[in-house]
Amino acid sequence: MNTKSYFFQSFAIVALAFVAFIGFKQILPDKIFSEGKVDSKNVLIDSLLLESVAKDSLSLDGDNIADKSGQEKIVYDASEGIEFPSETFDNYKGYQYLISFYEKLYQLEQNPQGHVRIAYYGDSMTDGDLIVQDVRMNYQEHFGGNGVGFVSIISESSASRGSVKTLFSKNWKIQSYLNVKKPTSPFGVNGHVFFANDKSNTTWVQYEAGLNKYSTSLDNPTLFYGRSAKKGNVNFIIGKDTLRKNLSPNNLVNSLKVTSGSIKSFKANFIHADSIPIFGFNFDNGIGVHVDNFSQRGNSGLPISMFDANVMQAFNNSLKYDLVILHYGTNVLNYGTKNYSWYQKGMTKTVNKIKESFPGVSILIVSTADKSTKYDLEMKTDSAVVPLMNAQKRYALDTESGFVNLYTLMGGDGSMVKWVDESPAKANKDYTHFNQRGAKAIGNLLYSQLNKGYEEYKILREKRDGSVKPKAIRKPKADSVSVKKDSVNE
Repeated sequence: MNTKSYFFQSFAIVALAFVAFIGFKQILPDKIFSEGKVDSKNVLIDSLLLESVAKDSLSLDGDNIADKSGQEKIVYDASEGIEFPSETFDNYKGYQYLISFYEKLYQLEQNPQGHVRIAYYGDSMTDGDLIVQDVRMNYQEHFGGNGVGFVSIISESSASRGSVKTLFSKNWKIQSYLNVKKPTSPFGVNGHVFFANDKSNTTWVQYEAGLNKYSTSLDNPTLFYGRSAKKGNVNFIIGKDTLRKNLSPNNLVNSLKVTSGSIKSFKANFIHADSIPIFGFNFDNGIGVHVDNFSQRGNSGLPISMFDANVMQAFNNSLKYDLVILHYGTNVLNYGTKNYSWYQKGMTKTVNKIKESFPGVSILIVSTADKSTKYDLEMKTDSAVVPLMNAQKRYALDTESGFVNLYTLMGGDGSMVKWVDESPAKANKDYTHFNQRGAKAIGNLLYSQLNKGYEEYKILREKRDGSVKPKAIRKPKADSVSVKKDSVNE
């Protein structure tokens, strides 16, 4: 063997590899992988996001168009005789487009027996009811209401959620809008559909009230399920009692009340119900404000565009939503791009699907929070954060939705580093997600901005008609509150 020839061949390969690395380094992005430790449980990516990234040409250097329109003036047309002051794009909040929601809150203050409902769609930022539970508690503190709202049969955060405790058998069949385009049955309002498809073993779920304020009981538990050609049964075990009830899956969305009033826990055993789509249970006392958390790890928000509008309208006929919140962005920051026109276009489609599904509902867009990445050995705001936030603000404005700039609300440039470094810390070492302390702070900030808009609305309303400003009074929880009779919706 010619060792000298082998040596020179090896040397030539190494030299060429070094030259190639130097050449490619000039065109590679500043970062490819996050420097921080990432919790793999929180990193799931929806199929529509992957498709959008694959189809679109992502520019590493292109700026988002919204960056150049910061001083654009936004002037509102009066709605119901109320007109909020004009804004610039930089400071856009869009309270004008939340008027119908604010009016419902106003009427609730006038009549505490009324009801206001919010659907909060999010990603891993709201996993385990983080952020949402604090928004919920703020509203229930000021406007009344008891109950955690709609809860799925199963979620990734069931074990860590403090506002309600869930246990379940392992033989549930699950389909999610995150990765299934054509489900066996349409997805529910939570983006999931479940099947008790094990004929040999009982498929069950068990709920127990958590310790969160205003959610210490399961109020008027009601099962929601879909359409099927076959009927089934469910046994509800409450303490020492067992209630056997029939499932009649005749309509797109059906509801079955477990019991009236408040209980602490129950177990549901599904019998001969393998073909019936099961969505989840709702817990609320029928008055005040209720906030449903529809979080899904890895979600970009794009899968909502796959909702069946007829099914959503059937849910809405029963639950009656007044505000839909879309809180996304965490899973859209990892593609080395500053051009989010593709995401802006996709989320515009999502918002339009919400409008079709929940006619007349107010919509609020919550932007990405700050996220930090290591540049030159220093943790700084990721260069994609501001372009993404501006794209989110643009589709909020274009779709006439309210907007919360979470990035600036938490402090803007470099704020995630501060939240991580604070003592005690308010965010995790992945420099992306908030811990419970930080999530509570974010929930309070979100509520404060929404409530500021509401207070401004009341002033404008009083100027319009000279009405007396109502005083918010939280009514004590009743021992037992009746609910509407079981409903079925086409």
